[in-house]
Amino acid sequence: MISDNDILKLILGFKVKHLRSKVGISYQALSDQTGLSVSYLNDIEKGKKYPKPDKIRALAKAFEVTYDELVSTQADKKLRPVVELLNSGFFKYFPTEEFGLNLEKVIDIFSNAPDKISAFISTILKMVRSYQIEKEHFYRVALRSYQDMHDNYFQSLESAAADFRKSAGIKSITPSLSTLKKLLAKNYAIQIDEVRLGEHKMLQRIRSFYSTEKRTLYLNNQLSDEQQKFVIAKEIGFQHLALAERPFETTLNKEASFEKLLNNFKASYFGAAFLMDADELVNDIKEMALSTAWSPNHIERLIKKYQVTPETLLQRLTNILPKHFGIDDLFFIRLDSTKGLVNYRITKELHLSGLHQPYQNQLEEHLCHRWVSISSIKQLNGSKSDHVVDAQVSEYWQSNNAYFCISIAEPSRFDNQNGTSVTIGLSMTDTLKGAFNFMKDDGLRRRTVHTTCEQCSISDCEHRVAPPTIVNKRNLEEELEEELKKL
Repeated sequence: MISDNDILKLILGFKVKHLRSKVGISYQALSDQTGLSVSYLNDIEKGKKYPKPDKIRALAKAFEVTYDELVSTQADKKLRPVVELLNSGFFKYFPTEEFGLNLEKVIDIFSNAPDKISAFISTILKMVRSYQIEKEHFYRVALRSYQDMHDNYFQSLESAAADFRKSAGIKSITPSLSTLKKLLAKNYAIQIDEVRLGEHKMLQRIRSFYSTEKRTLYLNNQLSDEQQKFVIAKEIGFQHLALAERPFETTLNKEASFEKLLNNFKASYFGAAFLMDADELVNDIKEMALSTAWSPNHIERLIKKYQVTPETLLQRLTNILPKHFGIDDLFFIRLDSTKGLVNYRITKELHLSGLHQPYQNQLEEHLCHRWVSISSIKQLNGSKSDHVVDAQVSEYWQSNNAYFCISIAEPSRFDNQNGTSVTIGLSMTDTLKGAFNFMKDDGLRRRTVHTTCEQCSISDCEHRVAPPTIVNKRNLEEELEEELKKL
């Protein structure tokens, strides 16, 4: 993460490099005119040095611009989009080093083709504004890209969780809720309050909050034991990993930076790895893979064994399957529903090895009700169970894309919802078919699906909840083109 001063250096360096290229003057010639050494000029352009006022005046004179034009954080029309990007806070909060980005090279690219780069950035900024994309949305997308870049497996976090488990003397398959509470109190002097949030009318929807001043973790009394376990294990992660820039409540607020979001992910990863030891889970998956027939009991046994939430389990599988089984072509989604509405929302997603077809839609389109993510919620509403496990092979209409999808639906303890589901979808590759014997099971349910009703041309779909408006518009345009050809 870079500072405000670094941003000022980058903006000045960008302007100087652009002006030097525009004038067509070499480093040596500019050095002769300004009295600044070639190496110093080079450092200015790379954003490493910010010269004193007298040196800036010398540069301004050489470029025939005013002092204010050079030092201002504004720029003319051609350079403005790039300067706005540099000044927007993107590079301030975005950990470019995590993505292997070298800011010097970025500035160099900006400077060599400012017109084209500015037009591109301007286009992106206009799209962001048109679709009301806030920086928090961008941060979340960036985090998912970061996870994809690493196949969602982080050995340092795995090792940290394993070391803590060992030092804490955890010999059972998974630590109990009472053990986690004791570890939090003993190791970090943090107490747990399960009363105050529930008593406070405005805070009843907050799942948890950590007060650094009182060293107290407040838990909502509506949380299940499994949810409490995860929240506490995650707090242990924050403390053990010494993550200072962090959220203090379960849901990140709008002021969240990328670093805060990334640290929240690291603590969550640590918590899940602590609750579900990698070696133990790998053995369980290997045992499951030997089965010749699919059964929901495969997942039920894991939930019961590790005493975790469905979301914790399926998210943990997105860590283990790529690393230990070579199954990295997958997606994970969490889907929520609201009472009285036929529309469903994807509230969390992860795509590894590409952008898969089930994705978050910001255009208010209606997600396909043939998805097992939705049908499992519908099953739940007609069931007395506390959760429903279901699976199917989803074959996408008029494409070669197919996924084996496992979905777990459970009632929502918060908000006015019918329920929520979490789904892991594994692309039907040869690697997947070779890894799990039950993939050859003829009894596996197969369904043709699409992304949204608006984009779907299946004519006899009994689950359609909205007309195929996008398909109809495209067909009309094609018909018009054909008629024009006849003129």
